[in-house]
Formats: sequence, C-alpha cells, structure tokens
Amino acid sequence: MAYATISKPELYFNTKTFTGTAGSGQAITGVGFQPDMIWIKHRTDVSDHILTDAVNGVQKYFRPNLTNAQTTGASTAITAFGTDGFTHGTLADIDATGNVCSWNWRAGGGQGSANNDGTINTTYTSVNTTSGFSQSLYTGNGTNGATIGHGLGAVPRMVWIKRLSNNDGMIMYHHKLGNAASMKFDRTDGVNTGNFWNSTTPTSSVVTVTNSTECNVNGQTYVMYSWAEKKGFSKFGQYTGNNNSDGMFVYTGFKPALVIVKRSDGSNDWCMYDNKRDVDNPVEDKLQVNQTSAESNDLSMDFVANGFKFRQNGGNFNGSYAYIYMAWAESPLVINQGQSFPVTAR
Repeated sequence: MAYATISKPELYFNTKTFTGTAGSGQAITGVGFQPDMIWIKHRTDVSDHILTDAVNGVQKYFRPNLTNAQTTGASTAITAFGTDGFTHGTLADIDATGNVCSWNWRAGGGQGSANNDGTINTTYTSVNTTSGFSQSLYTGNGTNGATIGHGLGAVPRMVWIKRLSNNDGMIMYHHKLGNAASMKFDRTDGVNTGNFWNSTTPTSSVVTVTNSTECNVNGQTYVMYSWAEKKGFSKFGQYTGNNNSDGMFVYTGFKPALVIVKRSDGSNDWCMYDNKRDVDNPVEDKLQVNQTSAESNDLSMDFVANGFKFRQNGGNFNGSYAYIYMAWAESPLVINQGQSFPVTAR
C-alpha cells in the first residue's frame, strides 16, 4: 500500500486546457499555483510543442519536438507567470483558434538561487523538495565527469537536459534505463547507448555528465529538469506490453493526472494522456511529444485509483515490447497524515 504525504497533488502538478484567441493573447487562471515549468501543445491544430520555465524567464521557450535552440519572443509565448496561472502572447502554436492544453509543474514558486554542489555551479536553481522537482540553469565547462547540483536532497529518478544556446534535442535520463543510456524527445527511436551520464547514477546532490554537446559544451547554456519519485505523487517506471486488448495494468500507487509512455526497445511515438482532455474512462485523447500532429483518439487506457490499465494493443503503448513511462498524480491511493483514507477509481 502506498502512503503519500502530498494530499493535494494538484498544488504541484496540474493540467489546464483553454481556447486560443487567434491573435490577441490572454491570461490563463485556474492552474492552482504559480507554475515554474509550462509545457503547451495545441490540440486541434498542427503545431509544435512549446516549453518554457521560470529559471529562463518569460518570453523564452524551446520546442521539445525539435532540436532548435531556445527562442526569445517579446510578446509571443509566455509573457508572465501569475500566482494562479500564466499569460501567453500571440504565438500561433499557442494562440491559434481552437483547443489548447498546458501541463504545469511547480518548483520553487518563482524563487531560487545558485547551486554550488557540483563542479559546475548553476546560475539559478529552483527547487520543490515536497514534490521532488527542480530546474537548473548552467553553463557547460566541457569536462568529462562534470557534476551539476539539483537541490532535491533525494536521488533523481528522471532528468531532462536541453542545450538552449544551440541546436540539440532534449535528452532524458530514466533510472530504469540505467546510467549508460538515454532517450530523446524529438525522436522515435528506442534507447540510445550514447553515454551522456558518464556511467554514473545521480546522487542526492548532483547529476554527472560527459562533455557531449547535448549536456556539457564549454560556454554553452543548458537547462536541467530533475525529478525524484514521491509516493502517491510521481512514478517513473517500466513495463512489458502484452499485445492484447485486455492490456497490461501498471501500478503507480495513485490515480494518474498525466501519463507519458514510450517504447524503449524500438521505434514508436512518445504518447501523452491526461485527466483534463479526457475526463472519464477510457482515456483515449492522445498527443505525441515527437509530433506536430493534432490530438487523436484511440481506445488506450483507463486511469484507476492505483495506476493505469491498457484497453487496446498497439506498438505505441501495448505491443510485445519494453516501455518506460512517467506519471504524475491526480489523487494518491492512500494519504497518511495522521488519518488515512482510500481514493476510489473514477
């Protein structure tokens, strides 16, 4: 039985949907907190994914489905972080007419400082130790085996790094793949044995990197997002599909709010499902991290009180293959704060 200390996961991660204005921008409220990382994808238009964060600041963003460097747009993407949401500008990937989805994470609530735990000092690190999420801005030193402080006080189970000052895809460390492997969000291929992590598992204070262009070129600017697992709130795991319409059940210890799935032993898309675009089972509204395509529907999975269960076979999520996943909670299975209670499935 999983016990959680976070009774309200929506105060640390929340999905917010809205409608684009077709050219005027708007303030979006109802997120429930000041977001420190915002990932946006237009649901009804062909468009790029847009990712922005508080350590880089407003007007700066990159596209996770591409290798492009970070872009600065004075009035186009996120123009302000608010206490209950954000304001966006007129960038067509966000503001075109139609339905839009934003996934929002809380780190330090707009607060942060330099971190000197590693051999590379971060320019700025924003941390939330309760939810196990931090984001760091750093400049590479070109040294193999360099370390970067993440500030979590716990071992990260997942790390994303993106070179901002030049073209490179965002790379991912996932603890189930090991410390000599990685994957990229802009690609469909499986696990890459390119060793960005110097065959070194992250510690409770630092992440170790090589001198590869994707993570540590001398003088280049990078952003690093780090997650520790928190019971009842986040889970970064793996499973093997059964290629059956009575699909795999994956235990997380919570009812998911967001699940991202990727085949790790071969080529398939990154698939994103959440509880706001599809509010009841089966959860079938799919967006793909590596694609510009609009939202599509398939009979994918059920979100239940303690995890997710596939309702269809298919290579993207339930073939006879190996998969990794990342998931964040809508509600924990059991909360233990002096009094515990079970949370029922929807």
